[in-house]
Amino acid sequence: SPILSAHKILWNKALSEDKVLDSIKSETGIFLNLPKNISGILDYAFTEMLNNAIEHSKSKKIEVYFKRGKDDINFKVIDWGIGIFKNIKKKKKLRSELEAIQDLIKGKQTTAPKAHTGEGIFFTSKAGDTLVIHGSDKKLIFDNLIEDIFVKNSRRIAGTRIFFTVNIKSKRNLSLVFKMYSGDSFEFSKTKVIIKLFKIGVNYISRSQARRVINGLDKFKNIILDFKGVDTVGQAFADEVFRVWQKRYPDIKIEYCNANENIELMIKHVLRTEEV
Repeated sequence: SPILSAHKILWNKALSEDKVLDSIKSETGIFLNLPKNISGILDYAFTEMLNNAIEHSKSKKIEVYFKRGKDDINFKVIDWGIGIFKNIKKKKKLRSELEAIQDLIKGKQTTAPKAHTGEGIFFTSKAGDTLVIHGSDKKLIFDNLIEDIFVKNSRRIAGTRIFFTVNIKSKRNLSLVFKMYSGDSFEFSKTKVIIKLFKIGVNYISRSQARRVINGLDKFKNIILDFKGVDTVGQAFADEVFRVWQKRYPDIKIEYCNANENIELMIKHVLRTEEV
């Protein structure tokens, strides 16, 4: 019977992610008779995540695991480098690794703009069933089966660990993911900002909180603010996002969802003020 798992320890020197993937395909039966949409997702997710480790981690070695089970396929990419959240914090001069996690959730963010467009993690997080990114003492979990994102405390590690899984029978399709989050010109132009994750034990009251939330989002053409789990927002917050910022970027479409009546009232209030 075919070999259904692979484990490689790679030295991060002139390493090429597609060659690593090719060797896994030729040495194992992991990809045998896989539906086309699933092999496409795995090709993309694995090469993106391995490329991330190769280019950003500064780790001397990288370890990869690939495994096909009865129902799903998963892979791990482990490095002992700088750590993804720490790297983003440093490069973007943020105040904490939690802010770096927020930055990552926004999507179109990257610490080496020329080398990589930051789309890799964003699209990978939408492509499979789950993507877990473990850095320092936090785990960022994208769970597409229940359409949610979590941040959890975890034991402190050096470097970064990525865990990705997709069900073999999944109907997910990479080109649909790209389409959903891209404009007609197929540039990466639409992202959904999950605001509730910015709720680090606070309600959204101040302008400075609003600026932190929307910082860097002017690269997008379409922003969806998700207020799921947020109780209330202050007038200053709503004003900064929906009036001041919108005025500065009139071509960007700001939408929102899951707002309760208190939030809805505040947003409508600042929008009305604008019309007067």
